[in-house]
Amino acid sequence: MKDSINPVPARLSALRQAMQRHGVDALMVPSADPHLSEYLPPRFKGREWLSNFTGSVGTFIITADFAGVWTDGRYWTQAEFELAGTGVQLMKITSGASVQYIDWLAATMREGQIVAVDGAVLGLSIARLLQAALETKGVKLRTDLDVLDEVWTQRPGLPTEPVYEHLPPYAPKGRGTKLAELRAEMARAGASHHLISTLDDIAWLFNLRGSDVHFNPIFLSHAVIDAQQATLFVADGKISADLAGELAADGIVVRPYAGAADALSALPQNAVLLLDPRRITYGTRQAVPQGVRVIEAVNPTTFAKSRKTEVEADHVRATMEQDGAALSEFFCWLEGALARREKLNEYEVGEHLLSFRKRRPGFVSPSFGTIAGFRANGAIMHYRASESGCAAIEGDGLLLIDSGGQYVGGTTDVTRVVGVGAITPEQKRDFTLVLKGMIALSVAHFPRGCKSPMLDSIARAPLWAAGVDFGHGTGHGVGYFLNVHEGPQSISPSTPPEAHTAMEPGMITSNEPGVYRPGKWGIRIENLVLNVPAGTSEFGEFLRFETLTLCPIDTRCIDRALLREDEIAWLNAYHATVRERVSPLINGDALAWLEERTKEI
Repeated sequence: MKDSINPVPARLSALRQAMQRHGVDALMVPSADPHLSEYLPPRFKGREWLSNFTGSVGTFIITADFAGVWTDGRYWTQAEFELAGTGVQLMKITSGASVQYIDWLAATMREGQIVAVDGAVLGLSIARLLQAALETKGVKLRTDLDVLDEVWTQRPGLPTEPVYEHLPPYAPKGRGTKLAELRAEMARAGASHHLISTLDDIAWLFNLRGSDVHFNPIFLSHAVIDAQQATLFVADGKISADLAGELAADGIVVRPYAGAADALSALPQNAVLLLDPRRITYGTRQAVPQGVRVIEAVNPTTFAKSRKTEVEADHVRATMEQDGAALSEFFCWLEGALARREKLNEYEVGEHLLSFRKRRPGFVSPSFGTIAGFRANGAIMHYRASESGCAAIEGDGLLLIDSGGQYVGGTTDVTRVVGVGAITPEQKRDFTLVLKGMIALSVAHFPRGCKSPMLDSIARAPLWAAGVDFGHGTGHGVGYFLNVHEGPQSISPSTPPEAHTAMEPGMITSNEPGVYRPGKWGIRIENLVLNVPAGTSEFGEFLRFETLTLCPIDTRCIDRALLREDEIAWLNAYHATVRERVSPLINGDALAWLEERTKEI
């Protein structure tokens, strides 16, 4: 991409001039907003605006003679393409070293120099690491500047979409009950006040939803809860008078979004404030008066919302049936289009899939941008096809499709790989290895309270035995009509096995091992699974996974000789369940397709 049509070099030049005016030697721009969200409102996509890198994870740093973006292996191929010609270097973060950019700053900056980062979007835990690293070098950290705002002259404003209620029967527990349970947890911790800045926690607690962030039904807000009152800080005009009245009836006061810092500053000296240091920004923490005692712990709502009630689980099961019906109709259409040799590309695949989901009751939006990668593009873990840049689906190869939906009764996330044309023995081998890993985790039993990262090796073992591995975690938590990525559990080797990662009943997690061969193909098979009781023994309570996702796995891609009899039995039983629960919701060609694709092997 030439500089004449690439705006990034000019933006970097303007930024360097602004840094010089403020005496700043290095500027860091994280991928974050004041709530440390994964997906960001347009106003906070500064790293993307400055670098052209669109991945959801990355940290941008610029000095007088350097500009770079640090990101992990899921995005390296994408970043190399998007950063080409920008003057911004790709800085590769290796597994388990997610703060390498801090090490780089500590090694690069000299005594007396100044590093700036907007404290309003800098995570508190990262700020502490950054401060400690820079102090040892005599480098000053400034967090009171938003240098980006000076050069981003057409920076978007804050979102204005209205907030709405998540209503019964899909919200079975009232916000009054949730607040009472939260206050009980606050009392156990010895806290008089509690600050929440994470948007999905707030949306869950108050049974409210919004559309401020693509794919996640949440809204920009902060909340402060004490023993008598809960205060919700949200932009004017986003909550109607009628809704404000209903919130008031539950002891919830609505205040302007910008007033959260002042409210924290006004806390009484005898207050004891509970906050989660991993889920607030440095700027928010700075608003707390010096005399207020602070208790640092994981938000109680993070645990509460991760444990779906049985009523919520039933709604998720029904949602999975509807999503499975949409997927059956889509794959029936896709195979027919390919058989007719219709011209089709990756972008159109995503658009057609969305059209089938939109027909289903309760559908609200995609839960993330669909990944449809054919051949080599499937090996790019977070590949995004665009209307102007995508591959045609023609010839032989594997097509990976990772997609999901937000429904009022749950959030879905599913990955399937389908064979197009001839499938090679090597592709079948990789596909079957991934399937073996997914089945191994699906049938696992484990003690209640088991640290979720410890389960990762179960899915990898069949691949490791064949000398194969993959560069991402095996599973992430999933919300209930909330964020598709949710904590506290994470089945990943890069997640420390800390106490808060314990597996508990009601948690929904993805199960998605994969194999990626750059330049050739990518394979990932993903189901969502629910933690359910598996019995009690003298060694305590045990849990197992109930598979929630209802979508056939392409048996044409399987090397049956690599499967054990128990694995074949699992697959046949899974397909029988898919057929039984989805078939009443479809008819005609889609039903015939489902029956064919769920036959026993």
